[in-house]
Amino acid sequence: MIAVSPNGWLEANGSRYRCALGRGGVQQEKTEGDGVTPVGCFALRHVLYRADRMARPVTTLRCTPIRPNDGWCEDPASPHYNRQVEIPLDAGHERLWRDDGLYDVIVVLGHNDDPPEPGRGSAIFLHVARPDYGPTLGCVAVARDDLLRILEACGPADSLEVRPPADGES
Repeated sequence: MIAVSPNGWLEANGSRYRCALGRGGVQQEKTEGDGVTPVGCFALRHVLYRADRMARPVTTLRCTPIRPNDGWCEDPASPHYNRQVEIPLDAGHERLWRDDGLYDVIVVLGHNDDPPEPGRGSAIFLHVARPDYGPTLGCVAVARDDLLRILEACGPADSLEVRPPADGES
């Protein structure tokens, strides 16, 4: 179990790591584009990584290299909503092949994916944080080395729990 507190800390494998959360904070309700990190317990579906920048992460989770034409559909009107897609795509999407290194390692989380409900939010990942731990668009992000350390002990039965804010906390 990986536990995320709304004040920017992630606990895993007996260690505590600084993390970045969504610009909209941590909330119970999530809608597409709100920048909120949703409260809940999310399965670790699989890992995507940039094989041109790093070796396959050491983990028992399924790992797949990211290709230059990989994307993630974030268009609630698309039948591909909240799914990995090949781009170009005639629907709103996010590129997974990024220059900034934030998606060098991505853990796809089981948020609104079984089945996806249009508008409830897409692409909630555990990924690499910006150097200043600036906010995400709703994901959870940690330093790359921390993420690789966390993955070493993770398996298909593990999940990530985003805890709600305590009373009076936002």
